[in-house]
Amino acid sequence: MTEAQWQAFSSFRTSFKAQCNQWNSLAAELIPLQEKAAAKDTPPYPHETAVVYSTDFDKITQADEIRLIVIGDNPGKDEQLAKNRRYLVGQSGKIAEGFFRRNPELAVDFRKDVLILNKTPVHTAKTPHLRVLLKEGSHEIQTLIQNSQLWMAEQTAVLHQSLLAGSAVGSSPDIWLVGYTELKGRGLFIPYRDQLLAGYRSGTALSGAFTNHVFVYQHFSMNRFLIDLAEFRRQHEEFSLKDALNMLGTQHRKEIFAC
Repeated sequence: MTEAQWQAFSSFRTSFKAQCNQWNSLAAELIPLQEKAAAKDTPPYPHETAVVYSTDFDKITQADEIRLIVIGDNPGKDEQLAKNRRYLVGQSGKIAEGFFRRNPELAVDFRKDVLILNKTPVHTAKTPHLRVLLKEGSHEIQTLIQNSQLWMAEQTAVLHQSLLAGSAVGSSPDIWLVGYTELKGRGLFIPYRDQLLAGYRSGTALSGAFTNHVFVYQHFSMNRFLIDLAEFRRQHEEFSLKDALNMLGTQHRKEIFAC
C-alpha cells in the first residue's frame, strides 16, 4: 500500500475494532437471541462471539496490497468461532477462494489480496435470522442492527474512496457487494444500501468512485454467484471473464441502486 492507503486502512481498522468492542457490550442479550434464531433450522453449534471483528485485519501490513474489497452479509456460525473470528471462512468463502484460484487472469489471491467486510458484524447462523433479533430484541438490539449497518456503509465508502485517491497507477481496488437479495424491497440491508450510496455523493452528484468501482453480485453461498455468472457468460460469450464480471456487476448495481 502507498502511505496514504496505509493511513486510511489503519484508521478504519482502529475505529472498527473499537466499535465492535462497544457493540459487544450487548453480548449478554444478543447471544440468547442468536441461539434462539439458530434453533429453528440450524444444528447446534457453540455461540462464542456476538459481534465479530475480523482478526485478519490485524495481520495486514503496509507491505500488503488491497486489490479488492468484498462485502458479504454478516458473520455466520464459522466466522464467530473463537478459533476463527474471520470473515468468509465457511462454505461461501471456500467457493470464493476457489473461484479466484481457478481464474489467475484476475490476479487476485482471495486470502491475501482481498479485504473482506460485511454489511453488519452482528452474527447469526443465517442472515435471515437477523429478523428474529429485530423482532424479539430490545430497543438497544434493534438500534445496534440499524446503526451497525449505517456505520459500516459510511466507513466503507470513506475507506474505499481514500484507497482510490491514494492508489498508485494500476492499483485501484474495486468493491464487490455480494448478496443482493436483502438489498431489495423490504430487505434487511436497505439501511446499508442507502447509506453506502450517500457516502459517494457530493451534493447531488454521484462520484466516479461509485459508478466505476462498485459492483453488485449474487452471494457466493449455494453457488449463486457462480450460477449467475455462468448464465451471463453463456449469453455473452464474446466477452472476457473480466469484462463479463464488470458488465454483470454493473447490471446488478443498477438494479439495486438505480445508478
